[in-house]
Amino acid sequence: MTSLGIKLSAEEKELPSKKLLKCIMQKWIPASDALLSMIVLHLPSPVQAQAYRAETLYTGSMDDKYGQGIKNCDKSAPLMLYISKMVPTSDKGRFFAFGRVFSGTVRTGQKSRIMGSNYEVGSKHDLNIKSIQRTVLMMGRYQEPVEEVPCGNLVGLVGVDQFIIKTASITDEDAKDAYPLKDMKYSVSPVVRVAVEPKNPGDLPKLVEGLKRLAKSDPLVQCTIEETGEHIIAGAGELHLEICLKDLQEDYMGTELKISEPVVAFRETITAESSSTQLSKSPNKHNRIFAKSEPLDDELCNDIEANKVTPRDDPKTRARYLAENYEWDGQESRKIWAFGPDTKGANLLVDVTKGVANLAEVKDSFIAAWQWATKEGVLCDENMRGIRYNLEDITMHADTIHRGGGQMIPTARKNYYACQLTGKPRLQEPVFLVEIQTTEHALGGVYSVLNRRRGIIQGEENRPGTPIYNVKAHLPVQESFGFTADLRSHTGGQAFPQCVFDHWQVFSGDVFDPNSAPGQVVAKTRKRKGLKEGIPTLDNFTDKM
Repeated sequence: MTSLGIKLSAEEKELPSKKLLKCIMQKWIPASDALLSMIVLHLPSPVQAQAYRAETLYTGSMDDKYGQGIKNCDKSAPLMLYISKMVPTSDKGRFFAFGRVFSGTVRTGQKSRIMGSNYEVGSKHDLNIKSIQRTVLMMGRYQEPVEEVPCGNLVGLVGVDQFIIKTASITDEDAKDAYPLKDMKYSVSPVVRVAVEPKNPGDLPKLVEGLKRLAKSDPLVQCTIEETGEHIIAGAGELHLEICLKDLQEDYMGTELKISEPVVAFRETITAESSSTQLSKSPNKHNRIFAKSEPLDDELCNDIEANKVTPRDDPKTRARYLAENYEWDGQESRKIWAFGPDTKGANLLVDVTKGVANLAEVKDSFIAAWQWATKEGVLCDENMRGIRYNLEDITMHADTIHRGGGQMIPTARKNYYACQLTGKPRLQEPVFLVEIQTTEHALGGVYSVLNRRRGIIQGEENRPGTPIYNVKAHLPVQESFGFTADLRSHTGGQAFPQCVFDHWQVFSGDVFDPNSAPGQVVAKTRKRKGLKEGIPTLDNFTDKM
């Protein structure tokens, strides 16, 4: 002990064995010093790291001055700063925009160009030009005001929080040709939702303001308003939602809320090609759409969600990728009109027509209808996933005025729904990957709880030299409510689960059978959303020749 330079007081020497060992280790290798030394010794410096990471960070060309500035970590280059998190301040409702300077230098009072997460180069959407009031260094609980922060450092900005929702790229005021930095991608998806309302109706403005603050402070949470007027909060799991609701009530609102039962978000899909070509006529009967749908490959859906296949890709490169990996036809893969919902989801609108004139005129109407339909599927208004819609033929009125958006958008949407209903529609449910740490004699309890909740064991492994086992399993999200408490009660508190969103799987059962599990989910969801009882029939969406 003396050779290690550790001195223990008389009280500390009396501690029981486990606490004594902990005390000795704290004095010998304090966690803070050890962690800081490890970071300094083993992680690459910004100059080293940015040289090879720049290509994955910057969305523009690496040859422009911004790309080179990031690559060289050059403090005299134009400013490129990525805001990754909004940190609440002691002043309620205000936030520090916390991020990292990748190139250039950020200064107090500097006018800057703020490109939000929905900004696209050349447009003015989600773009603001504002002054940075103060630059601060975030030192744990304290903030140190500084005049300027050069590249390679983390920084907190004051005065720009109103213009940033979750993340943003910040550059110089005159850098109109700068591209934003790539947005962060999370491995989890907000799949558990609750509806909230204030106990006192007079507190509604506080709730709206509180939800805005919550959306800023948590990078994963999604706050939306349904058509029924409900305020919905979506989180990654039961625990995440619990923390979000606690923050909302105590920090952002200061009043109590009524909270609905947690609801799981499903996806609507199809499992077969449409049984026949579907025809829909426009309200004026002068335009006709003929189409079919087919399911997309699961791997392709995952590629789209992982941004390996995106609407911004070069059409030729994307066509080659689809032809090589998924055996798509070369011509068809170049004629993908849209992804949906939100222009980036895992549903594809493909033009497979031959020799149709004036098709470009109605393309925008088809894309608008596609975004609408994929956001609200025919079964129960949930997002669609894994559907490829093939536009086979279209006859249009010769006069442009008779084939405008008012005629084409509702007709295209009707046709999408008809194709979905004839392709053996099913629901997809989200699935967690659960990792459970437990001891050997508690394994029986773990297996019985998982089996009762439709869990599928993926494997178990023993940590060499210990009685601890790691069990991996897939657990449907709708079966995960109360899972932790159930598991602990069946294992005497000797099992510790960790859940993370893993994938979507088809919820087995016929959605048209009211007694099946998916049929009951559809009925409950339709009732909750205020929709008509029962899935609409095919007659509502198709027409006869």
